[in-house]
Amino acid sequence: MLFGLLSLLIAAPAASDPRTSSEQELAEVQASIRQTEQQLKQQQQALQQAEQQLQQADRTLAQAGQQVQQQQQALAETQQRMQQLVAEQQALEQQFGQQQQQLATQLRSAYQLGQHDYSQMLLNQQDARQLERVLTYYQYFNRARMQQLHAIRQTAGQLTQVQQELHSRQQQLENQLQALQQRQQQLQQARTEQQSTIRSLQHLLQEQGQQLSYLRQNESSLQATIDALKAKAQQVQLAGLTALKGQLQWPLQGRLLQRFNELRQGGLRSRGVLIEGTEGSAVSAIANGQVIYADWLKGYGWVLVLDHGDGFMSLYGHNQSLLKEPGEQVMAGEQIAQVGRSGGQATAGVYFEIREKGEAVNPQAWLQSR
Repeated sequence: MLFGLLSLLIAAPAASDPRTSSEQELAEVQASIRQTEQQLKQQQQALQQAEQQLQQADRTLAQAGQQVQQQQQALAETQQRMQQLVAEQQALEQQFGQQQQQLATQLRSAYQLGQHDYSQMLLNQQDARQLERVLTYYQYFNRARMQQLHAIRQTAGQLTQVQQELHSRQQQLENQLQALQQRQQQLQQARTEQQSTIRSLQHLLQEQGQQLSYLRQNESSLQATIDALKAKAQQVQLAGLTALKGQLQWPLQGRLLQRFNELRQGGLRSRGVLIEGTEGSAVSAIANGQVIYADWLKGYGWVLVLDHGDGFMSLYGHNQSLLKEPGEQVMAGEQIAQVGRSGGQATAGVYFEIREKGEAVNPQAWLQSR
């Protein structure tokens, strides 16, 4: 019995040793931390992969959109040339008919003159002056007939060439129409893939609870880009926007989905406005300027920035594709991009900002009232 009690006394401290308990808890915490870090790492990898997929989807869509526009332009040029050829053909046919009528008139005159037979006049010893006059008429009509025949042959050759080119253009037009239909199918497929990628990215952000962090990263990236562009903006001499305040035309006519300084999803305030539009429609420059940035930017998709001089810049984001390159001069109202939903935007439209010396200002104070 004494041995049993001693055994219990010895065993009791071992069972309640605080060091063992603390070490076990520490090991569990460390394991939990490692698991959390691993999960965060996986989430970050998933988010980066989703962003890369979105960027690739935006690039594919932009390329398809540009190809469709190029095909439409080529198609319009071919149709215009065909209209010119049809007009040329009608003019040549009218000319050909007039030349034939002139030739017929000359032949009738020659026939009537031919009633005075030259050999008969010689045998009858008619007046030599009359004979000379008749010979002159013969020579005149002969030259006129030869010239008219030459003109007819030349017109006929031109008409044949026009008809051949018209046939060639018709075939070209049919090929361009077929190519345009294929490009439009590719464009639609690219849009579908982009929208699917956008939904995946948004779902991932909501699942990870990183919407605010993602928006802050995007805004920081945009601000850094604007700051870097301020130095470039000093290289061009433009009049600025001050004299045009309240008169600037809108880059896109559409419903305002988001106003300046309005709370965005995630709790951040907007530094611009979001204008709803139809995918592929025109985005126009608000004023004369020079392109100083045209590239894909995280969170804003395809972005184009114009420098208007005197510290003023305008920014156009979420485009489907960009139609201008850095360094190009643009005029007010000129198309610079196509409406889209790049950069993860769920609704087609244009994100628009005006910056004065790098600071965002309310665009509605500068644009025409509507």
